[in-house]
Amino acid sequence: MNATREQRIEEALFRGGALGLSRTRYRDTVRRLTDLLLAADLAPIDVTAKALRLPQRKICAAVTSQQGGVAAGLDEFRFLMERRGIKVVAEKNDGDAMAPGEILMRVEGQEKALLAMERVGLNLLQRMSGIATMARCFTERAGRSGRARVVGTRKTPWGLLDKRALHLGGAGTHRLGLGDAILIKNNHLALLAASEEQAAPLAIERAWKAHRKTTFMEVEVRGAEAARAAARTFRRLLEEGTEEYPCLLLLDNLRPDQIGTIVDMLRREGLWDHVLVEASGGISETNIEAFAATGVDAISVGALTHSARALDLCLRIS
Repeated sequence: MNATREQRIEEALFRGGALGLSRTRYRDTVRRLTDLLLAADLAPIDVTAKALRLPQRKICAAVTSQQGGVAAGLDEFRFLMERRGIKVVAEKNDGDAMAPGEILMRVEGQEKALLAMERVGLNLLQRMSGIATMARCFTERAGRSGRARVVGTRKTPWGLLDKRALHLGGAGTHRLGLGDAILIKNNHLALLAASEEQAAPLAIERAWKAHRKTTFMEVEVRGAEAARAAARTFRRLLEEGTEEYPCLLLLDNLRPDQIGTIVDMLRREGLWDHVLVEASGGISETNIEAFAATGVDAISVGALTHSARALDLCLRIS
């Protein structure tokens, strides 16, 4: 194969370049989500602003970080605000590091409009910045013990916005949706045969006819025999064809020592060059270095998006 392992991982699991407001699919996603959030928050009106009888005058405010981290969601915040007539001047860019007390952006607009938009805008910034910050932390920790790349999963309550936040933190997006790649998981295998080592080759063979329409193919296995059977099938199919195509083994819920044994087996049996290896399941800040040291190519962490801690940001009127 001409492409390096790193290049194949980038091609398969790092799709963040497709996420940005210049892309129709992403822009429409941001619009739909923020419209829903605003509709729920303002249903039917902001009674506090009405009760205070605030005048229609322009005011200025600043969004400030209360803790260090990675800025994310600034473009989306600007998109949200400018659609409602609020001017935004950024002091930071998406992906920048920020320290406590730093100003991310300044905003100017009508009192009622700014107050009505404040919470939804901050929620967006806090969540995306929290994901990006956590992604960068995991990525840096993994880099201490190996070359494994950290990626997210589809455990994403905010869909593509969560995926963009991963990208801004330096992590991979994995699939952007079910239409991107063929990922054969344990529930799929359970429908095909009684054991993983029987089901995995069958599933790969059956799905291979559609592989040219997808970014990569991956099969989830939980033991050495199933990993061997899947890797042998991938090797044969790749050798029968002429094109390069990322084929992945997802080693799920295995200990680092078990993963290391499988990696050694793949190398010993001449299967390593034909597959990429991803580890997943039970990975945290405290053990990610042990998983990276096994030699896997990627480590997927669902907690980056399903359990991200919102970064502490505030908006203060000046």
